[in-house]
Amino acid sequence: MPLLEPDPETLRPGTARAPAPDRVTDGSAAGTPEPLRSELTALLGPDKVLWKISDLVRYASDASPYRFLPRVVLVPEDLDDVSAILSYAHGKGREVVFRAAGTSLNGQAQGEDILVDVRRHWTGVEVLDDEARARIRPGTTVLRANATLARYGRLLGPDPASAIACTVGGVVANNASGMTAGTTRNSYRTLASLTFVLPSGTVVDTADPAADEELAHAEPQLCAGLLALKAEIEADEELTARIRAKYAIKNTNGYRLDAFLDGATPVQILRGLMVGSEGTFGFISETVFDTLPLDRRITSALLFFPSLTAAAAAVPRFNEAGAIAVELMDGNTLRASVSVKGVPADWAALPRETAALLVEFRAPDEAGQEAFDEAAAEVMRGLDLVVPAASVTNAFTRDAGTIAGYWKARKAFVTAVGGSRPSGTTLITEDFAVPPDRLADACEALLELQSRHGFDAAVAGHAAHGNLHFLLAFDAARPDDVERYDAFMQEFCALVVDRFDGSLKAEHATGRNIAPFLEREWGPRATELMWRTKQVIDPEGVLAPRIVLDRDPRAHLRGLKTIPKVEAVADPCIECGFCEPTCPSEDLTTTPRQRIVLRREMMRQADGSPVEAGLLDAYGYDAVDTCAGDSTCKLACPVGIDTGAMMKGFRHLRHTPREERIAALTAKNFRVVEASARLAVAAGNAIGERGGDRLLESVTRLARRAVRPDLVPEWLPQLPGRAARELPRTARAEASAVYYPACVNRIFAGPERPPGTSLAEALVAVSERAGKPVWIPEDVAGTCCATIWHSKGYDAGNRIMANRIVEAAWGWTAGGTLPLVVDASSCTLGIAEEVVPYLTEDNRALHRELTVVDSLVWAADELLPELTVSRRTGSAVVHPTCSMEHLGDTEQLRVLAEACADEVTVPDDAGCCAFAGDRGMLHKELTDTATAKEAAEVNSRTYDAYLSANRMCEIGMERATGHPYRSALIELERATRPPGR
Repeated sequence: MPLLEPDPETLRPGTARAPAPDRVTDGSAAGTPEPLRSELTALLGPDKVLWKISDLVRYASDASPYRFLPRVVLVPEDLDDVSAILSYAHGKGREVVFRAAGTSLNGQAQGEDILVDVRRHWTGVEVLDDEARARIRPGTTVLRANATLARYGRLLGPDPASAIACTVGGVVANNASGMTAGTTRNSYRTLASLTFVLPSGTVVDTADPAADEELAHAEPQLCAGLLALKAEIEADEELTARIRAKYAIKNTNGYRLDAFLDGATPVQILRGLMVGSEGTFGFISETVFDTLPLDRRITSALLFFPSLTAAAAAVPRFNEAGAIAVELMDGNTLRASVSVKGVPADWAALPRETAALLVEFRAPDEAGQEAFDEAAAEVMRGLDLVVPAASVTNAFTRDAGTIAGYWKARKAFVTAVGGSRPSGTTLITEDFAVPPDRLADACEALLELQSRHGFDAAVAGHAAHGNLHFLLAFDAARPDDVERYDAFMQEFCALVVDRFDGSLKAEHATGRNIAPFLEREWGPRATELMWRTKQVIDPEGVLAPRIVLDRDPRAHLRGLKTIPKVEAVADPCIECGFCEPTCPSEDLTTTPRQRIVLRREMMRQADGSPVEAGLLDAYGYDAVDTCAGDSTCKLACPVGIDTGAMMKGFRHLRHTPREERIAALTAKNFRVVEASARLAVAAGNAIGERGGDRLLESVTRLARRAVRPDLVPEWLPQLPGRAARELPRTARAEASAVYYPACVNRIFAGPERPPGTSLAEALVAVSERAGKPVWIPEDVAGTCCATIWHSKGYDAGNRIMANRIVEAAWGWTAGGTLPLVVDASSCTLGIAEEVVPYLTEDNRALHRELTVVDSLVWAADELLPELTVSRRTGSAVVHPTCSMEHLGDTEQLRVLAEACADEVTVPDDAGCCAFAGDRGMLHKELTDTATAKEAAEVNSRTYDAYLSANRMCEIGMERATGHPYRSALIELERATRPPGR
């Protein structure tokens, strides 16, 4: 054990607590039992078998109100692995559930035996047939697929609000639709073909002309059974008519019986049945979608009405006018959304009865847009709108920023409302549809039902399609509250079916909470046909039992999860998973959601239980050490939960008083530390240049093992040489701004060897050329943005340096009269925002006087208009850093790159590199996994320039791609250098 290994006990929850009724039992503390673990390890290899109790717990939760602990989690890489898993399950009588993003709201992504993660190794998009189609692997998020398609002016039909996180495979398996898909643009209607693996292991590609012949040879009983069911259904005219009527509105409850009517052959029938089957018929390994035009001329409005029923009554008029989306939000939804960044604060005081419609028209050209504008204006003349807050305009707009704000509020429905629920309550998300012309009546009936059962629910939905969502919060640890929820569900299902002949699930798929009510909607004849279909395709019941079909009338109450209170920053989390695709450690250890899930399980446990001990033992590395601390999870989370901040807090808890004192001492004496670091870099490079990189790597690895990996950096051959001791000479007189070179740029040189123009030289030169000279203070040495201490949770050192830099900056800028230009985006973020909580009251007042400007913004907004580009490079690829995302500077990086290069590419897979200051040297495996997809995309071709705007991120990307990344400002200096120089 390393000498300074932190004690796991420092992270033990300190609150007094009783064991929760749904806690993981002590019998599971050892993780996956034998011989299951060893058999699967022999079958797949140890890297594909997750067996620790922390692995099982982090996969036990999804976005639903349910929680089931798997016996083992498998991570297959290819079809051979999937076939082997299914063969094993058949032979051993085991059950298998496939899980991708875990954003489903009804427990479809949870299993009690073998759970299979089909996200990690199953991503990729290929555009086909002159952009008319796209081949997409199932682990690809909808957002990522659409990012590729947007380059061709195309998009997918399904557009769920969870597009940032949900995967294409999950969308197909649930037939999730979203705001605009309705019944005509969903997966069932826009899928050209599928490749899937049946429970038997047989692989079917529905696009293969020989697919039916091969399936008949491999699965004769299955083919005969499907054709027999088809004949039986078609012979029943009443049933056929009923099936067609059920799918005239949105419906994902049960299996797609219309597949028997639409498909002529077994393969065609299976192609339809797989859509919305929730993983109970097979594994979807590949999809081919018919893509749709991306109409870029958009007009939208957020219109406020005095009541929910008044808003619902206006929906048919906008439908007739051609609106592609008409979204409904009630007062509870609108008020809760103020927690979303950018939503007007005055919405918090909206009257309870208020409701709003988000209406959008999309057209391919100006003529089409003008026609829609006229149609919208005509509808508006007949509406009785209200203005319940000063920010309300009730007007259509073409402004992209305003429209994006409207949609951000709408898409945050589940998370924003869920985040504002009472602490400790479980969130239920229901989804149903009625004929669109009955929407107003359904709203009124729903409100009355909720009130009668004591629920102050929130309502929103895709009103254009008669599809409503509502949220209920109750305490799953209280039997009386669970019974209240059950009583509501019984009446709700009767209301939807008996009064409105609606769908109990419109787009969220059946799942565990509606499976007991399937027959209530479909009747015994159709429901029995669904059971027989399952028997034909999966006769041994291997795949996802109890998720679509369940004869237990109380199945919707089994496995409800309690939500114990955790740290305040994370307590609002509803475990939706929106944060996961942005997380650098997603494919290495844990995600933000999983870090919170693990913490909640600790809170469910009795103090000192074997399960708690196992979770604590793994949490240090899996959650705390391998968190990049970049806080991009905060940007992805609609309510801004910053799990990175929570991990920094845990790092602080693990520090000994001695470690805190040493960290504070380095802050006090940072001038010496900085000079020593520069000498160490110089010495390391001198040794490396003489062939000593391996020696340095070996020595630092030994030190890491002896001391602690999280304290001793590992030598990386990609580390650049030391920066020049002297900064460029500048004058304070006539300066337009104060230039603060970050300490990282005072320690490390650029990528060129021998050194070329430094970043400091470049910024000084281009500012001078633009007629806006900058001044570098003579006493910057020994100062820092404090991120070094902040990222590691050293509060005392952080406080020292935060106050020092603000006091210094206030003096340099003459009390804030000049802007402070910072040449590293992470340092800009640190000085502008992250230092504030650690400042004294006096220094907070000084900080408010400062204008902190990132060098990208300074160059793009202030300098570029005054510069003449005299030479351009051919192509450039850029790496936007996570700090740029926080600052909103990514567009400025693109602008600078486009000024310097004829062709600029921002990779679709660009994300946080996880180098995170020195974390890439402490845990290089984190950067390796975080950059893998972006690096593969970058290396698919060559570029003339590789650009970013943060030295450590540039080092991380050079390590990942093998190409020397440099600051866009250095490229700008070269591009604007006068001819002949």
